Amino acid sequence: MEQPDFVRFVLDALDRLQIEYAIVGSFASIAYGEPRYTQDIDILLRLDRARVSPLCQQFPVPDWYVSEPTVRDAVQRRRQFNVIHTLSGNKVDFIVARDDDWGRLQFERRVEVGVLTDRMGYTVHPEDVILGKLQFYRDGRSEKHLRDIAGMLLTSADRIDRECVAKWAATLNVLDEWLEITTRVDASQ
Repeated sequence: MEQPDFVRFVLDALDRLQIEYAIVGSFASIAYGEPRYTQDIDILLRLDRARVSPLCQQFPVPDWYVSEPTVRDAVQRRRQFNVIHTLSGNKVDFIVARDDDWGRLQFERRVEVGVLTDRMGYTVHPEDVILGKLQFYRDGRSEKHLRDIAGMLLTSADRIDRECVAKWAATLNVLDEWLEITTRVDASQ
């Protein structure tokens, strides 16, 4: 299964079950920035215990790997879990939404965009993509997150509220990382 078909399959499953979602991470940054290959898809979910089994049933063995006990634990602890298409190796990391102001805000302002040439889907707002990538950068120091943010700031500058990002960056303890990337981007222009 090619990645576009994989993304379509996953989003269709979420739509069938009426599970609120928003694409985050590198796949979302592509919608607002520069295209690049990403190995997996990160999707934020509002998932409750009642929908765990129905969700897992959308990905049947042997073509799919998903652990229902792991999903149940992720819902309870608000963590992430993954689903893997065993034949292609395509993977989706589902992230159970945080129950705090920023977690709720991500869903309040999610936007529908063309995630594939023939498929609309929800992503978090560009500011929230940046904030998530800042947290990943803080935790792992991978430059790919800064490159994605820079691409977004250069490609979609008119859509990104830098003051909003700075406010939430302070709240989420990634203000230093935000200042680092904005200094780099502004110096390159």
